[in-house]
Amino acid sequence: MSWLESWSISVKLVVNASPLILLAAAQQLSLLRELAEEVVVPAAVLGELEAGEARDQTAAAVRAADWVTFGDPSSVGQAIAAWDLGAGESAVLSWAKEQPGFTCVLDDRAARNCARVVGLPCVGTLGLVLAGKEAGLIPAARPVLEEMMRAGLYLAGEILERSLRGAGE
Repeated sequence: MSWLESWSISVKLVVNASPLILLAAAQQLSLLRELAEEVVVPAAVLGELEAGEARDQTAAAVRAADWVTFGDPSSVGQAIAAWDLGAGESAVLSWAKEQPGFTCVLDDRAARNCARVVGLPCVGTLGLVLAGKEAGLIPAARPVLEEMMRAGLYLAGEILERSLRGAGE
């Protein structure tokens, strides 16, 4: 099954800070808009973006994107709080738990494991780039992923190469 086949046509995404930072660094923030019907950034995530000097540009780009909705979950449930994740990850997971139909966009391994345990759909930055390639939104995944790796995305060489082979590169 392809990346796109695993998503419905009306994908709703709730996005954490690191995917936003990496997509912005590779000039690919618009992939979120092009792949999803709705994109939500919790206030805790925006706060993380605004907290770092290097991240200020990402925060400004996210704030300027008229296709981004800002929202917060009403609370962080015990099942998520028990994982002791960061505020952004907890807000992303809690939003998706409260708003059925949302897919979490997370790169943090513990947060992704939490999503699996509590039954939430999850995709990482790598998955978004591969979906963008498959949808014809970007001509090639490798240059985008290499730019993201320069900006801090960690991908083991084997995972990178296996993913690119799967994408026909």
